[in-house]
Amino acid sequence: MTAEFLGKTLSGPFTIPSGIVATAVPIIEYCFRHIPQVGLMTTKSIGPVPRLGNREPVYSQYAPGCFVNAVGLTNPGAEASAAQLAGLEVPPDKFLLISIFGGSVAEFVEVARILAPYADGLELNLSCPHAKGYGMAMGQDPELVREITDAVKDAVTVPVVPKLTPNAEDVAAIAEAAVAGGADALCAINTVGPGYYTAHGAPVLSNKLGGMSGKGILPIGLKCVREIRDCVEVPLIGCGGISSADDVRAYRDAGADIFGVGSALTGMTSPQIAAYFSQLDDDLQAHTNHCEGQVQYDVDMSFRPVTLVENQRVTADISILTFDRPVDVRAGEFVFLWIPGLGEKPFSALTNDPFALVVIALGEFTGKLMELPPGTQAFVRGPYGTAAEPPADAHLVAVAGGTGLAAVYQLAKDHGRADIFVGARSAERLYFEEECAACAKLHTATDDGSRGFHGLVTELLDEYLSGLNRQQLQRLVFYNCGPEPMVHAAVAVQEKYCRPGQIFNAIDYLTKCGVGVCGACTAPDGRRLCVDGPFLGPPPD
Repeated sequence: MTAEFLGKTLSGPFTIPSGIVATAVPIIEYCFRHIPQVGLMTTKSIGPVPRLGNREPVYSQYAPGCFVNAVGLTNPGAEASAAQLAGLEVPPDKFLLISIFGGSVAEFVEVARILAPYADGLELNLSCPHAKGYGMAMGQDPELVREITDAVKDAVTVPVVPKLTPNAEDVAAIAEAAVAGGADALCAINTVGPGYYTAHGAPVLSNKLGGMSGKGILPIGLKCVREIRDCVEVPLIGCGGISSADDVRAYRDAGADIFGVGSALTGMTSPQIAAYFSQLDDDLQAHTNHCEGQVQYDVDMSFRPVTLVENQRVTADISILTFDRPVDVRAGEFVFLWIPGLGEKPFSALTNDPFALVVIALGEFTGKLMELPPGTQAFVRGPYGTAAEPPADAHLVAVAGGTGLAAVYQLAKDHGRADIFVGARSAERLYFEEECAACAKLHTATDDGSRGFHGLVTELLDEYLSGLNRQQLQRLVFYNCGPEPMVHAAVAVQEKYCRPGQIFNAIDYLTKCGVGVCGACTAPDGRRLCVDGPFLGPPPD
């Protein structure tokens, strides 16, 4: 199905709303290549200056298919975003809608002028319910909506699309004000709320309050779109609660022209998202309703209590934390550890039974973990990611740096035929050596030569591979985990001897939501580590 929107014929009638999944240029490029049904790509909201956003947790599920989020308008700022978007080639049958926000009329205009040269249109985020000083308060004032829209229209030549809040007393009046200001189209709705959600007696979101999305807001979205369509005639992007073809038909009947699918994509891998949109398109043409069967209403974002049994200090900045029970995590998967009031971070399990993890103090959260006394109660959610499954007849070579050993030790232990390569700056920073040696052949390298090979672990790896014959090399499967420079160096060595298809990498990219929604863990090829990995093989064609 094609669609007409603001002078362009699009490859499909769908978009993924701002801030969901396609939050980075590589993911947008992936969608351009692999998801033709998504004809309109909406960027993450971009403001005048960089914003780190809120500490994790930033996304939580309060009922199947129903979510709260408070990411906090995380973005690198207008200038940095413009530099990233400058290299993006938008196909002729796609529409790039760049979402922008500001704390004043002047800020909206400033950001619009910087980003308009790279956009087919600008979405004005007038409706974020959880970012103080931005969004919803502006979007509830008809005169301010008209003023912002008018000012941006005067500053740019591309179409302007205000995104409206469902939290206004009269959304039709807001829509009329936006059109009076020159809006070329409208988008409705943003998240509802803010709402408040707790687990184990504590607010889950670090921001405490968050916008509500997903299946539960479908009736509100439909009501708003109907009220908007009854009073204005501009093109309308309808979103909020869509998960099925019947939902799309309901939005179409209410007056929407383009349809946004967001929270329904929670937990889906990149190929699964492509398959979902393909089925959704088929459903609309065949008058069926099958695609909702692909929505993962069983994604588990609940927290389970664990109690710290031992906090073993390795060095001043490395500790091994052991808890009182298993967490049912398979090799290659990961979990989140949550301390109410402090936040959460993802960890590979060094061991599953009992659950243990390795902490390197890199910030406030990990620094506090280093000091936790035995008896402390924490909470775990997960596991997430795709379990690693090397071929049964393969010989596994695991290469680890930093906390990367936690991601590969269980894999080597479970597989049975493995070599483990571990690198560290010095001997004192090595840990779990006896356990590794008990399940695999251990190769150790230290920068200062205080243990094992004197030099980089990748140099030791090169020396090892150079001594193998062709048949031995063909049986190898590599799993690399650690900081990005180390992983890239390991891959460069491995590709001297073996095919790219034998190599799988887990790089320490930032991971926030764990279920594929926020896009923080984007790899350069557009895959998201939390759902497509964490171990990624060669990029798709």
